[in-house]
Amino acid sequence: MSEPILKTLIIETRASVADIPDEDWQRLAGTSNPFLRREFFQALEESGCTSPDTGWTPSYLVFRHGNQLIGLAPAYLKTHSRGEYVFDWGWAEAYQRYGLPYYPKLLVAIPFTPSVGPRLLLAPELRQHLTPQLLHNALDALTDRLGAHSWHVLFPDSEDQVLLNNGQGFHRLGCQFHWHNRNYQSFTDYLSALNSRRRKAIRKERRQVAEQDITFTRFHGQNIPAHVLAAFYVFYQATYLKRGQRPYLNQAFFEQLHRDLPEHLHLIMAMKDGQMIAGALFLQSESTLYGRYWGCLEEYKHLHFETCYYQGIELALSLGLSHFDAGAQGEHKLIRGFEPTRTHSWHGIRHPGFREAISEAVHEESEQVQAYIAEAETLLPFKEQSAH
Repeated sequence: MSEPILKTLIIETRASVADIPDEDWQRLAGTSNPFLRREFFQALEESGCTSPDTGWTPSYLVFRHGNQLIGLAPAYLKTHSRGEYVFDWGWAEAYQRYGLPYYPKLLVAIPFTPSVGPRLLLAPELRQHLTPQLLHNALDALTDRLGAHSWHVLFPDSEDQVLLNNGQGFHRLGCQFHWHNRNYQSFTDYLSALNSRRRKAIRKERRQVAEQDITFTRFHGQNIPAHVLAAFYVFYQATYLKRGQRPYLNQAFFEQLHRDLPEHLHLIMAMKDGQMIAGALFLQSESTLYGRYWGCLEEYKHLHFETCYYQGIELALSLGLSHFDAGAQGEHKLIRGFEPTRTHSWHGIRHPGFREAISEAVHEESEQVQAYIAEAETLLPFKEQSAH
């Protein structure tokens, strides 16, 4: 793709994934990552989880050259900042103090999913010639055209970061904790890489779960019974209700995900006295297990750690996966062998008066995150001779 063709590049929006041909979506997004599957976005839309009523108005970006579709990006016009996991509430409050609107904003992200992955689904010929300057200029122009006040790209992978790395936008750092399979053959093999203190502590936690007569059953894909999925949703919903919030996702979403993307789904249910008491739903790509949704009605000692982390590690090992992303935040994962991992986001602020103040805040935040990660790495529980 030459420079003259770049000059004719058009970026438009589509109000529904149904407005984008399936063959184009699959060509650009592939089929490995469950959060990039067309069926995932269909389930979000058709269940009503992403809609103007929920403050997530679908506005998929379409990069077009003539009649040829050469790029996509999942995008939404947002009227709030919930469900994003990159927090800009302070920015919104500052706008409000000065009587200025912060919303709507243009968000390039996977809804309710703080997982690192491709966000700019571009044909190789477009990615090869597109520059950070051109991309930022295009996002700025699109934001203005849509009547939004800022744009945000959340949790992009390293390839997208190259295209976003431009001094005129704001680059924020975050930290998550991920587990990596260092050629472990079993959970016992993994424990052997830990220092004695942590190895004993994890064994004790697992033993205390078993002593409560709690067992675990795995279900995969089409073999997840409808009543088990329904029970899981009750647990998932309770996690939000305990905090006085409505869940982001409804039962119809999970039912459609189960129907349309079963090959990506794993469900682990905790059992006691023949009854289901908790559950965790995992999604799988070719290399990664994603622990995303969890819930229980009653609290049991160490049940969350066992269901979401230890059972997840065992599942990842059984599937031969190299990486386990167990969700956002969670400093308690660190002492259980989940390693600090940098996450990234890029932000374009259109109001010139706020750019300098936000730039300073982002710079300070970045230094704090870097220091936090450096300290966290010293607290990992692996034996000194283990290389991580």
